[in-house]
Amino acid sequence: MDLPHDPIILVSYVNTKLRDHFATLEEFCHTYNVDEEDLRSTLSSVDYQYDEITNQFV
Repeated sequence: MDLPHDPIILVSYVNTKLRDHFATLEEFCHTYNVDEEDLRSTLSSVDYQYDEITNQFV
């Protein structure tokens, strides 16, 4: 899966997928073969952190 490269677009894309299709970030990453730590790092660079309670990057 080719994810968006722009971090702001990426956070929107991932949050939409998490909201509509996945119960956890781990499930999303497994399905799309994405390294979870790389994703967290990329989104952290634009001040987004994963919140397990809401299952989204905030």
